[in-house]
Amino acid sequence: YVCPYLIPPMEEFQREVYKYMEENYRPYLEEYETVLEKAGSSPQGITEEEAAARLGKYGPNKLVEAKKRSNILRFFDQMKDPMIIILLVAAALSFFTSLYQNESPADVFIILFVVILNSILGVVQESKAEEAIEALKKMTAARSKVLRNGEIVSLESDRLVPGDVIILEAGDSVPADGRLIEAASMKIEESALTGESVPVTKQAEALVPGRDAKDVPLGDRRNMVYMGSTVVYGRGKAVVTGTGMTTEMGKIADAISQAEEELT
Repeated sequence: YVCPYLIPPMEEFQREVYKYMEENYRPYLEEYETVLEKAGSSPQGITEEEAAARLGKYGPNKLVEAKKRSNILRFFDQMKDPMIIILLVAAALSFFTSLYQNESPADVFIILFVVILNSILGVVQESKAEEAIEALKKMTAARSKVLRNGEIVSLESDRLVPGDVIILEAGDSVPADGRLIEAASMKIEESALTGESVPVTKQAEALVPGRDAKDVPLGDRRNMVYMGSTVVYGRGKAVVTGTGMTTEMGKIADAISQAEEELT
């Protein structure tokens, strides 16, 4: 199971923002001019003053990071499980019984071995979950090319905000979720999100759902770019529509953090 301490729960307002975006805001179904207008942006990007204000409102563009706990604390956390407590009580009773009856305390050692082995396995599983979160974080770009005040600047990706216009070229990692406003022979590898091994050809035109469909599946949103994917060919521009935990990658990280232990 996944330790709930790996990532703290997403702030309530962030969940509301994501819920609204998921249910109401579908930039891939709208023309990019409309998306820019709703984002309070333009093809030249936003100003530094506006970016600073939005950074304070939406927070940095990064996955939420929790304070790491030591393996010793994780080990003793495993002892809080009701079944483990029952086993420890059984071991204690077996120990006193063996002393009273002058018998070998073999049962005690067997029970303690099972308890210790279970706790070690629990720590290992939690460490693997933590490594999965770290892998997601490493997939995000460290720096990005952004239009601010109509000029191209290079800045840390965690300073990106909704409404920023980012410039993407072959070899770049996509730093945030965004709606393409320009795409020239652009192909993006999105296997981390969709499982599709073949790079996806991108476009700037709005999409139209199928006759009987109300929405377009994630893998078919050819006018969107997503955090954690990589540009393998061509170039383009996109207006940022989601940052940090409101991105699709953030949704995955939040799902991992919210996973609950289930009985086998």
